[in-house]
Amino acid sequence: MTRKLEAARRAPKSGALKSAVVFLHGYGADGADLLGLADALAPHLPDTMFVAPDAPEPCAGNPFGRQWFPIPYLDGSSEVDSVAGFGRSSKDLQAFLDALLKETGLPPSKLALFGFSQGSMMALEVAPRRAEALAGVVAFSGRLLRPEHLAAEARVKPPVLLLHGDADPMVDFAEMGRAGDALVAAGFETYAHVMRGTGHGIAPDGLSVALAFLRERLG
Repeated sequence: MTRKLEAARRAPKSGALKSAVVFLHGYGADGADLLGLADALAPHLPDTMFVAPDAPEPCAGNPFGRQWFPIPYLDGSSEVDSVAGFGRSSKDLQAFLDALLKETGLPPSKLALFGFSQGSMMALEVAPRRAEALAGVVAFSGRLLRPEHLAAEARVKPPVLLLHGDADPMVDFAEMGRAGDALVAAGFETYAHVMRGTGHGIAPDGLSVALAFLRERLG
């Protein structure tokens, strides 16, 4: 049985729902951490609803935040627990997206994922394994976990935008190249943007590139 994800929302600025962006937050944060980005994106995506679910687990490394799965080097968890948590949360997120599409009546081609850090890891895992392709994936400062399984397990190949700061102390900047290589090798339409001088975060130039990507995919 999957766990129900609680989520905050921002209604479309125009009042007409034609697309949706789902924000997936990082380790130790919650949905509200990214939902504020809707303030910058909504004027340019007026028919888009923004949804920001909380990860299903309290964060072992931050009692005030949430996690999609434990991270051994941050919270002392085991690799076994980390892998199990990742698998379970992937199913939770798939169920959440299914329910959101059913509720809104939107086709998958009008829903995009926007992840940061651990949220990007979730987006890159879940999107290729859906029955129908989503509009696209925006992945900030993350990693592609299990790259060796991507080509064999991908059911669909939505376009992917990878963004990473070249001064990231938390998730090695080299992970963007590794993810890009695996995605391209598996046949994904893949784009990348380097946020120069940026640490583990979302820089204004990166957000502008992400917005252009979303506008093109969502219409």
